[in-house]
Amino acid sequence: MTESKNAVFLSYATEDAEAAQRICAALRAASIEVWFDQSELRGGDAWDAAIRNQIKACALFVPLISMHSRARVEGYFRLEWKLAVDRSHLMAAEKPFLVPVVIDGINEADARVPDRFREVQWTRLPGGETPPEFVQRIRRLLVPVEDPFDSPAPRPGTVRQSLSSSSGAATGRSPPRRRPAYALFIVTALLLGAMVYIGLNKAPKRAEAPAAAPAAVRAADSLAVSDKSIAVLPFTDMSEKKDQEYFSDGLSEELIDLLAQIPELKVTARTSSFSFRGRPVTVAEIGQTLKVANVLEGSVRKAGNTIRITAQLVRADNGYHLWSATYDRDLKDVFKVQDDIARVVVDKLKLTLTGALASTASRTESTEVHNLLLQGLFATQSDTDEGTAQALKAFQRALAIDPNYAPAWNGIGWVKFRRGVNGYEPVLEAIKTAETSVKRAIELDPALADAYARLGSIRMVRYDWRGSAEATDKALQLDPGNSEALFIRAILTQVTGTSADAMAAMQKARDRDPLNQLTLRYAARILYYAGKLAEAEVLLRQILAASPTFSAAHYELGRVLLARGEVPAAIAEFEAESNPVWRVNGLPLGYRAAHRNAEADAALKDLLRHSDGSEFQVAEVYAYFGDADHAFEWLDRAVKADPGSIWLRNDPLCIGLIHDPRYRVILKRLNLPAST
Repeated sequence: MTESKNAVFLSYATEDAEAAQRICAALRAASIEVWFDQSELRGGDAWDAAIRNQIKACALFVPLISMHSRARVEGYFRLEWKLAVDRSHLMAAEKPFLVPVVIDGINEADARVPDRFREVQWTRLPGGETPPEFVQRIRRLLVPVEDPFDSPAPRPGTVRQSLSSSSGAATGRSPPRRRPAYALFIVTALLLGAMVYIGLNKAPKRAEAPAAAPAAVRAADSLAVSDKSIAVLPFTDMSEKKDQEYFSDGLSEELIDLLAQIPELKVTARTSSFSFRGRPVTVAEIGQTLKVANVLEGSVRKAGNTIRITAQLVRADNGYHLWSATYDRDLKDVFKVQDDIARVVVDKLKLTLTGALASTASRTESTEVHNLLLQGLFATQSDTDEGTAQALKAFQRALAIDPNYAPAWNGIGWVKFRRGVNGYEPVLEAIKTAETSVKRAIELDPALADAYARLGSIRMVRYDWRGSAEATDKALQLDPGNSEALFIRAILTQVTGTSADAMAAMQKARDRDPLNQLTLRYAARILYYAGKLAEAEVLLRQILAASPTFSAAHYELGRVLLARGEVPAAIAEFEAESNPVWRVNGLPLGYRAAHRNAEADAALKDLLRHSDGSEFQVAEVYAYFGDADHAFEWLDRAVKADPGSIWLRNDPLCIGLIHDPRYRVILKRLNLPAST
């Protein structure tokens, strides 16, 4: 153990020794001195003193962060981390010293590390595999090379800062808290900071930026993944009370919305990006799953009216940080004119983002209204009776304060629609309220793409196929990547066109939002209608692997297995369905296929007792039983009361009704062409 002032100190939990050894070997192979002790359990005063001296003398301190370090609430490495943090407080903000390295899939929210570590950028080296780019980065930090013709750039291991409207160069220090700022300004700054690197690919490389991946790797990756693609992960709530998740989610959604308006950029939809919350996956795995080249992640720490936001843009294929920033802001002056500040930043970056900024009509001057919107959106995610009721209250409270706030009207439209189709409220009344609310949102903000997509859903369940197409067309005109509009268009194609065209349309929705479970469920239904049962089964099992209780997934899988003649397996799926509405829809089918007629009849009686809003499913059961008269009786009711009627055409369960003259009469009432 030496006392070199140009050495790297590796600090790790005992369980991570193998990964630490790999990093150490790579650095030493490049003639970089590394202090790497493999005798943590030896102990003793002399050993302890040596470690303390080395931490005082080293040039860089590299803590290895992992699931193992999180699990160990005690360990000598924690003392090492404390000593390093204490030393860092004596250094100038721009001096690089702490270089945290993540060696597995743990995310920032779950890592049990000192706050000081969160103020600098992290590097991901899965398993301790150390590419040449990281070695060169460490070398640059140990022997910095200054370019006299370039302005000073923030180095890894220092606090980053965004470009601001009052200063053209980063200083390495967080902006003073006395400056008034606001959440949407932060969103815009983060967005445009990220765009320096990925939007138009015109940013000069900073001295500290990691080198690009090898040409062969990049060439192979480019065949499937565009460099101009990004996923925004849900920002982590780091507040002391852990009660600001709705706020951090809202910040992430603002970023997604703004990024999605840039035509050159492919942005993963919110549902897929947010599906990784709390899962131990690496950035590389996220990139591969979502087919994006870049991942934006960050955290929010809120205390009173002060907020600290940390964000970092990571290259998915190699885990290197392209850009990072930390913002300290006072939220008392919320929601100034976002566009004005955005233009200043754009001018500094010398970018032209025509039409890339969000509509100003959807803004509110009230912090409380904005927070209520975020709370409502957060509550809708569960899609449960309780969650949607809570969301409805939040949106209504927002409108009580600001009656002209379009996003809140749109939120009410969505909640009412979901409550109606899920049977939490009388369906016709709920859909009527949904339509009124969505139209009010469009009246207030004609550029709100989500509202047009929602209107497309409402018109579709009213059998207004042309109106639905026009609404989704408008949504896609405003936002070509709007995942909800793409999803509705795919269902509309299945209902009015062919399954082949519907599969192609649904693939576009899946490309934009590949992990959206609802999208996957309906994609599987379209495959089921097309007779592609094996492919449908794969998708449904994928849903259930990720979410075993996802509503109607077991029911859909049961229907697929029933069509394949796997009756016992189908019954098992129907019985496993967690949503009682869908469970009661499936059991009569399975029991009748198994010739368990008494149980089938009992299950049908149970379905009849809960038939409000499920009239179409009753008709399907009667059709499957071969009782055409009762099937048409319930189809007549369904056309009047059940939005599920849109699925009648080419329904495999109703195949026995196709040649009955009454079938064409029902299709005509639905404004649908004959089955193909």
